[in-house]
Amino acid sequence: MDVHSLFDLSGKIAIVTGGGIGLGHQISKALAEMGCYLTICSRKVEKCEEVAHEVQKIGVKALAFRCDITNKEEIEKIVRTTVKEYDRIDILVNNAGRTWGSPVEEFPLEHWNKVMDVNVTGTFLFSQEAGKIMIRQKNGKVINISSYAGLFGSDPEYMDAIAYNTSKGAIIAFTKDLAVKWAKFNINVN
Repeated sequence: MDVHSLFDLSGKIAIVTGGGIGLGHQISKALAEMGCYLTICSRKVEKCEEVAHEVQKIGVKALAFRCDITNKEEIEKIVRTTVKEYDRIDILVNNAGRTWGSPVEEFPLEHWNKVMDVNVTGTFLFSQEAGKIMIRQKNGKVINISSYAGLFGSDPEYMDAIAYNTSKGAIIAFTKDLAVKWAKFNINVN
């Protein structure tokens, strides 16, 4: 048995948030290499389009969208368009995120709220919307990207980002709770 057959996702449909750069780009590429059709979204549509063109060369379909994951209407549109184009959603990868570095005693509330809105509320909103489709299908996978820092915090010499660390801890709790709640719908949440 070869590795490709172990991870074959031929014909599956995935949405990747924050899919235009960094880890999201790599996740999109890996899913495409395993045969997944993609919807790639982030704040910078140009980056999503570049990734979509790259993975289309592999032979899979890919859509690219600009999306502010704190905007429920934009998320609803992307989910609706994905279902219209592909007929379903098999996988949601909540990868989009942001950070801000500052000592706690100087951390601006405005930046705390921005980090929480993207990392926690955005993950909730996208899970909620894609989850409605997965519940109807009685099948799906939700993958929430967290961080080691969500469990233990971080050394301020390395990363002084308490909002990021806190948000990733919230994602860990959200993921565990959602996994229990949606297991009855045959939706796997990790």
